[in-house]
Amino acid sequence: MESEKSNGCPLHGGGAAAQSLVGGLLAEVVGSQHVYGSDAPAGPLDVWLIDDRAATVHVTTGSDGCLIVEESEPHTGYDMGDLGRVTVGAMGNETPFADHIGESILTVREEHEPNTGRVALELSFPTGRVRCESWAEDLRLM
Repeated sequence: MESEKSNGCPLHGGGAAAQSLVGGLLAEVVGSQHVYGSDAPAGPLDVWLIDDRAATVHVTTGSDGCLIVEESEPHTGYDMGDLGRVTVGAMGNETPFADHIGESILTVREEHEPNTGRVALELSFPTGRVRCESWAEDLRLM
């Protein structure tokens, strides 16, 4: 399942080189969440990792099961009528990245599947790791 040769998704292309994150300090994490009625927010649907060099890397999933990693700024939230709304903002302690704010990104490791492209991204920090996966078209952070 692992290969470092190609991260290209047939639908979304190769995206950003995840290795560009190495050496930066994780300064902030912004995320999007689905809010429906009085239910607890679901998500995050997307995360944006912002480093001390003002680089912003967006991590989300594609409808084909790939893990999309691209350079882009956070979008704004939006209303989906009867289906709720999507909010976008600082994630605080709501993701595993919270423990690593202000830490250097030491290494980045990707996993790929031949027909899907990138399916996982693992970032290592001095005090631990965070793994981002595409799981059944949902973003999973561990």
